[in-house]
Amino acid sequence: MDERCPVTPGSSHGPAFHESASALLRRMDVDSQRGLSREEAARRLQAVGPNRLRESRQRPPWRIALDQFQSPVVLLLLVAAAVAAGFGEFLEAVAIGGALLINALIGFGTEWRARQSMEALQRVGQMTATVRRSGAVSEIPARELVPGDIVQLSEGQVVPADLRVIAVENLQCDEAALTGESVPVAKNPTPVEDPRAPLSARHSMVFKGTAITRGTAQGVVVGTGMDTEIGRVAALVEEARGELTPLERRLERLGKRLIYFVIAVGVWVILSGVVAGRDLFVIIETGIVLAIAAVPEGLPIVATVALGRGMWRMARRNALVERLSAVETLGATTVICTDKTGTLTENRMAVRRVALPAGDVDMVREAHGAAFRRDARSVDPLAEEGLYKVLRVAALCTDAAHHEGRVTGDPTEVALLQAARGAGLRRAQLLRDLPEVRQESFDTATKKMATYHREGRGFLILVKGAPEPVIDACARAASPQGDVSALDPAQRRHWRERNEKLAGQGLRVLAVAEKRVAELGAEPYEDLVLLGLVGLYDPPRETVKAAIRRCRQAGIRVVMVTGDQPATAANIAVAVGIAEGAPPAVLTGRDLAAEGDRDGKRAARIRDSAIFARVAPEQKLRLVEIYQAYGEVVGMTGDGVNDAPALKKADIGIAMGRRGTEVAREASDIVLKDDAFETIVMAVEQGRAIFRNIRKFVVFLLSGNLGQIIGVSVAAVVNAPLPLLPLQILFLNLLLDVFPALALGVGPAEAGTLSEPPRDPKEPILTHGHWWAIAGFGVLMSAALLGVFAYALRVMGADTTTAVSMAFLTYGLARLWHAFNMRSPGTGVLRNEIVRNPYVWAAFALCGGLLLAGVYVPALAGLLKVVPLEMSQWWVVLGASLVPVILGQMALVVVAKVHGSSGRARGS
Repeated sequence: MDERCPVTPGSSHGPAFHESASALLRRMDVDSQRGLSREEAARRLQAVGPNRLRESRQRPPWRIALDQFQSPVVLLLLVAAAVAAGFGEFLEAVAIGGALLINALIGFGTEWRARQSMEALQRVGQMTATVRRSGAVSEIPARELVPGDIVQLSEGQVVPADLRVIAVENLQCDEAALTGESVPVAKNPTPVEDPRAPLSARHSMVFKGTAITRGTAQGVVVGTGMDTEIGRVAALVEEARGELTPLERRLERLGKRLIYFVIAVGVWVILSGVVAGRDLFVIIETGIVLAIAAVPEGLPIVATVALGRGMWRMARRNALVERLSAVETLGATTVICTDKTGTLTENRMAVRRVALPAGDVDMVREAHGAAFRRDARSVDPLAEEGLYKVLRVAALCTDAAHHEGRVTGDPTEVALLQAARGAGLRRAQLLRDLPEVRQESFDTATKKMATYHREGRGFLILVKGAPEPVIDACARAASPQGDVSALDPAQRRHWRERNEKLAGQGLRVLAVAEKRVAELGAEPYEDLVLLGLVGLYDPPRETVKAAIRRCRQAGIRVVMVTGDQPATAANIAVAVGIAEGAPPAVLTGRDLAAEGDRDGKRAARIRDSAIFARVAPEQKLRLVEIYQAYGEVVGMTGDGVNDAPALKKADIGIAMGRRGTEVAREASDIVLKDDAFETIVMAVEQGRAIFRNIRKFVVFLLSGNLGQIIGVSVAAVVNAPLPLLPLQILFLNLLLDVFPALALGVGPAEAGTLSEPPRDPKEPILTHGHWWAIAGFGVLMSAALLGVFAYALRVMGADTTTAVSMAFLTYGLARLWHAFNMRSPGTGVLRNEIVRNPYVWAAFALCGGLLLAGVYVPALAGLLKVVPLEMSQWWVVLGASLVPVILGQMALVVVAKVHGSSGRARGS
């Protein structure tokens, strides 16, 4: 920062919230009435930079393109193309390069569109600020704010920078996005005594990205950009190292295995060729053929398109995916850590319980509106005097109001007014009978609010506020019979106990009282009559409970991680089905931050807990690390700034699109555009379906390529002509490694996908069973290939070109039929996910036509060195090509009988 700027890091004056407003203004060299001059503001902007966060996650286009060539399989294909070119096989090299280019273009286009969508979301959050400069008030882009600017705030605005408030009028701020607190916080310009006070206790500060829910204020900017509290969390996001997703790790392992396999095949062919005494050039040519046969050219393309298809499906259902691999990762998720406020709850207050002298009355939401019940019996709020009086205070002692068909104001007051409306009390009608003549606004010192209403020749004073000060101000209390009696020490203790009981149920409690006076100037907070207590809460989202139940059926643990109070967290956790018991066990941020755990018991206790309260950003990060250390695949949902580091560190970060802050969206892999928790369940189902599809087409690709390797290797060992030529192999691979595999990769989810537990995070794409299946299918197809080739040469007396043509068509058709072998064991031969997949039939039609074109289009036939067949030769080709699929279907029936439905869970 420029040395002439009066705001410098590490100032000896201490934090701004601890310093008096007048001293701070002097130090910052600014007059609160005139603000900075435009020239000084421009100089400071030059010194400190724009008021925005670093865009740490944006990759330039060249980097996105380069990332498409990072996988081992792609690198293996590049080496194969280079080797082919080095030995003069330029057609093979160009064909492999073309396949790689197609894959890169698909991957780049999909990720670029996702990035554009994310940027569109971020632009929604751009805002302006009302600032005083050179004595005039004007509106400027928030990015142009500088330390020392005098900013004016009003209800409904988002705070554009970190401000030290210097003048307020009933100011309250919603800091849930930063601290996790669901209740708005009152602000005042009095310095905070403790210079090390936590964020939630800095009542003289408002922070960038939080929202003004009530009142107005004037403040001086003390932090912009990365020097704000939101910037501090953004820095934590940058420090949180992103992990490779499970799919990326699996594909990397598979690619390395393929590299070892190709090397082994090459060494084996060279050694066997030398032993057989074959010509060195022939050995090298055969090695190139086998290298081409061993590498599945379609694997990168199909994996990219399958993930892109899942990405598109999820976008249609309000889940925007930034990274392709994140689509599959949700399918492997074993733990979802979710914030409470706004994710599990509606992020609004609602009246739940009213404590009256005659007993508690519950308010419940029903399809036709609100209902009031006591001990499961309906209560008429207009007939029961005690309840009526409490709701009358809720309707009249308020700053909330109806505006253009909706209620506006402080969330708590909105909830009270809506409760009164639910009972049939209309504020406008009440004001006609009891017109308001005076108001004592809510004061953070007294923690109370009062309104004066004309009633006959006197006045009715209605009061609401924090329970303790209101109870202390009451000399009397209403009785169940409606009269009043002295509020003696025993009664005060009784009401305090009821207050503690409501608070223990996770409710925010207010006390309401009234009194009648003859003079308008009477003191409002003396000799009150206590009417009762009102308990409010942030209600759960209606769809969350069912979504969590589906997560549990899918074997996924849902863990609540919130900055709110333990009692509130426990109450909501039970309500949505995360936890059971009364009350459930709750761990706090202190448990996560505690040092020392030699025997691992504390970490195990943390791992097994379902509720965490009073958790700071660094502690959320620690929680994710603990789960990952136990081998869990962790999903983290959230919308606030305080969620961002954990979103970045988690295997899959899921941010809310509507309420989500810019920092949260930047740190996430997936953004829920509808903020619905149940969208996560849909994404999990899609992720699992995508992994199954990837597994199917990998088995399909590798078994098909293995058949080529076995066929060519056997011919090389016995010193026979090659049944398939290099360009033929490449043509078959580009055709059959792409279109049928692609059809398998974009198939819909199978029934019962969410009824199975998550995969073992350590489980590879291919298990031992899959490798045995690849070997078995490869042997079957190579047998068909070699059998037709030998039959054509020895029995039918065909020339080598005709025999190669028959082998070429036999293998091409066998690989097409082989797609039916990819059905799940336990499904019917004619009724399964492959037969119902329309893309499979489209691939059959396309590939069948191209195979025929390869034989009957002269230019293509000349390039591939094949000739048209006679009808008798075609019957041999068709019969032999069906043998692998017939024997494969028989093998699947046997597997289903031996293993039952468990084979379905393992995939095939």
